[in-house]
Amino acid sequence: MQTSTPLASNEHEARQLLARLAASPLPHFINGIAHAGSGATFTNVSPVDNTALGEVASGGDAEVDLACQAAAAAFPAWRDMPGDRRRALLHRIADAIEARARDIALVECMDTGQALRFMSKAALRGAENFRFFADRAPAARDGLSLPADEHLNYTLRQPIGPVGVITPWNTPFMLSTWKIAPALAAGCTVVHKPAEWSPLTAQMLVEIAHEAGLPPGVLNTVHGIGEQAGKALTMHPAIKAVAFVGESATGSAIMAQGAPTLKRVHFELGGKNPVIVFDDADLDRALDAVVFMIYSLNGERCTSSSRLLVQASIHDAFVARLEARVRQLKVGHPLDPATEIGPLIHSRHLAKVCGYFDVARREGATVAVGGRSSRTLTQGNYVEPTLITGAAASMAIAQEEIFGPVLTVMPFVDEADALARANGVAYGLAAYLWTADVGRSLRLARDLDAGMVWVNSENNRHLPSPFGGMKASGIGRDGGDYSFDFYMETKNVCVALGTHAVPKLGTA
Repeated sequence: MQTSTPLASNEHEARQLLARLAASPLPHFINGIAHAGSGATFTNVSPVDNTALGEVASGGDAEVDLACQAAAAAFPAWRDMPGDRRRALLHRIADAIEARARDIALVECMDTGQALRFMSKAALRGAENFRFFADRAPAARDGLSLPADEHLNYTLRQPIGPVGVITPWNTPFMLSTWKIAPALAAGCTVVHKPAEWSPLTAQMLVEIAHEAGLPPGVLNTVHGIGEQAGKALTMHPAIKAVAFVGESATGSAIMAQGAPTLKRVHFELGGKNPVIVFDDADLDRALDAVVFMIYSLNGERCTSSSRLLVQASIHDAFVARLEARVRQLKVGHPLDPATEIGPLIHSRHLAKVCGYFDVARREGATVAVGGRSSRTLTQGNYVEPTLITGAAASMAIAQEEIFGPVLTVMPFVDEADALARANGVAYGLAAYLWTADVGRSLRLARDLDAGMVWVNSENNRHLPSPFGGMKASGIGRDGGDYSFDFYMETKNVCVALGTHAVPKLGTA
């Protein structure tokens, strides 16, 4: 008797979930109910085999306006709800996310191509985001006492109003919660525009939230193409701020679109992040981190360390070990528990990533491993994990964000050379540093153009700490109280003690 494999079992379960989501065009969710919109749709395609997962309602000005009106109408009551009640409600949402964590993971694997070994934790991270910010809701409006000699100044914070949240297609569920949870905890209402390449778990999130008791209009989801629904959202006068995760060029367009209404913006944009390995580092741990931080999540992550800078004295030996590891990476179906790299999100993105292989060869670099789409997995958007050596800092492969499982290696001579190479790009999101020299680690952490620096570690997320980048990598910070700084206005109140002299004008 033939037994079902874990992949077959997982895929059967996922297909049942997907069938329910595709029973009719995936609707918008506005003011607490599913909304078909104008009837316009677009096709959602799975990166696993490029077959249709179903039709999705495609919103534009009318749907966005309806969602923004709903968010504006719901704002006063949500703003005035006591923080402890918001905390309880957000915890119920977290409970519901945890109860459906496996469903979310299976759907996200098929919708994005991300491997189950990572997506199985993404929903739980989403629940953790809701719990973290839920517990901060009661104190979100607290301020400071700033006494002066004859006046008492005190500050308080107030939610800014309805906000727009535009999220990307890589790990969409977790990143949606990362933006939406603090907005709700602060007392803002939300209009969410998820990426059109991965819309399914955004719909699951908004349905879960309302099943948990979220009032109508507090969280609204409008699906659609960025140039239509996204643009309408960033330009809508009811929206007071826009939080966006995505490409730097899109962030620039959003800033321009929001300028006439003076919208506050928070951008988490691209990265070309360096990992610097000195010859005194723990090379075994460094090698593990180097492989993990570029080849996990298909390399489709803003914090991936896509540039490896290795001290010249250990370059050849370290790269030889690295090549052996890259050749062993398992590319496969995202629902196979053994898979380490799944298909890229979309055929257009696959073409973009593969285009850089030709660029690398033309520029004179060596494609040491990979450098082509999969020869065996031809029905989906599979690419071989790629290692490029012999690169120069000026090459496009060392300057531009590829956003795939592609690592570019360059040697450096000393600390000054490493710093110059690391900082010599337009981006400044993250940097990773491996050394046993404490003084060197402190100097480089200070001097690197990066909003986040990890020393002797992979990307390890601590929710109270700030997350964000410099230069073309973004504006603002997420995490802990930093999120509330974006979603809330800080007000100062100055109260006189009645003892100071008030200036007089117009007296004889």
